[in-house]
Amino acid sequence: MQDDLFDINKESPSQLISDYINYLEIEKGLSKNTILAYQNDLISFFDFLENEKETLIYSEIKRKDFSNYTKFLAKKELNPTTITRKIASIKGFFRFLCYKKDVKTNPAIAIISPKLPKKLPKVLTKNEIEKILKNNLNEFEYAIVELLYSAGIRVSELTELELKNLDLKQKIIKVFGKGSKERIVPINEKCCNVLSKYIKKRELIALKNNSKPFLFLDKNGKKITRQKVYKIIKKQGELINKKISPHTIRHSFATHLLENGADLRVVQELLGHSSIVTTQLYTHISKTMLRNVYFSINK
Repeated sequence: MQDDLFDINKESPSQLISDYINYLEIEKGLSKNTILAYQNDLISFFDFLENEKETLIYSEIKRKDFSNYTKFLAKKELNPTTITRKIASIKGFFRFLCYKKDVKTNPAIAIISPKLPKKLPKVLTKNEIEKILKNNLNEFEYAIVELLYSAGIRVSELTELELKNLDLKQKIIKVFGKGSKERIVPINEKCCNVLSKYIKKRELIALKNNSKPFLFLDKNGKKITRQKVYKIIKKQGELINKKISPHTIRHSFATHLLENGADLRVVQELLGHSSIVTTQLYTHISKTMLRNVYFSINK
């Protein structure tokens, strides 16, 4: 088979991108937000190539084109994390062409991603978590904050959580994480009590609006959005002079578990990390916090 992909297969870049997006959705099971980001990244890349080249012939796409694109992104003053994601999108797309379209050469194989600085995620102390929970929260807000901290789940997992996947008697929830991977996460008695109170309020909303089965519903009976959760957490952070997000609560959950002697593998399972390398980041946070406390006491 020739490498002149666009001429031989009679497929435009937009069609190939569409095929790739379908592959990510059906075979890889990625989230809608991730897929949309990849799609936008690829459209931007091919828009760049169209401005640089007269014709889009696969065999004429060279390493230099990727280097020029990386420089182009850097001039736009994008942060290294965004550039790295865009490059990952492109690499994944060209791997897909080799795997699914029988393309023999991969010009993207040698792309070098910018080095990312190792940044430790923000973590709240236990006292700060308690301050937030003692803020003037209604049942809806209290249940959201308590569940995020007690279970350490992602904001997308919280918004997608259905009532049927909550078992207050067994004190567990069934969560569907990245790639629709299922995991069982325990919740403590306090969280169960908070959720139980909220569910009574939820039942009234659900009956009034003939709602869907999701646990967290807005006042109109619709599934709560991620944006709404971010807004709730941001507001609570401002009340204690902290700039935080739902992921900050998740980071705090993991860090506090490790500080109290939890096994790293257990924390990995609770967080739904596919690799323990990701979970190990929290051991660095704990060490940093311990060192800071030590030197604050021993000045």
